Amino acid sequence: MIGINILITLLAFLGMEGVAWLTHKYVMHGWLWNLHADHHKKDHYNFLEKNDYFFLIFAVPGIICLFWGMHLHFNFLFWIGLGITIYGAAYFFIHDLFIHQRIKVMSKTRMGYFLAIRRAHKVHHKHTGKEEGECFGMLWVPLRYYKEYINK
Repeated sequence: MIGINILITLLAFLGMEGVAWLTHKYVMHGWLWNLHADHHKKDHYNFLEKNDYFFLIFAVPGIICLFWGMHLHFNFLFWIGLGITIYGAAYFFIHDLFIHQRIKVMSKTRMGYFLAIRRAHKVHHKHTGKEEGECFGMLWVPLRYYKEYINK
């Protein structure tokens, strides 16, 4: 039973990358651009910005799944909620701390994977409008960004 719970958590975590990509491309750069726009301004490095509301929007499904999953004796909903929550924590550490340096930690790395993520996100931010964006994911980025760091 533990193995299936770990699998459900892992699949929920991995599935969240797809959810994040689709939401970023079609919601954040679509009908909720007004909340995301300040994140694409050149001087967006304020500690809090309207874009941070998405943290709450993404947290709600995880909280609901955790609550009902615990209420129903730790059924599959709990493990889905755990995967969503772990993805949210990874997003915070990678996006807010590592990429945008909201708190000055994790600034120096030589790991190609993290450098590729940072590079892809910078390419995403070169577009200051809601159209013509690229690299909407967070943990998965196109291979071309890894190639810059493979032989270093």
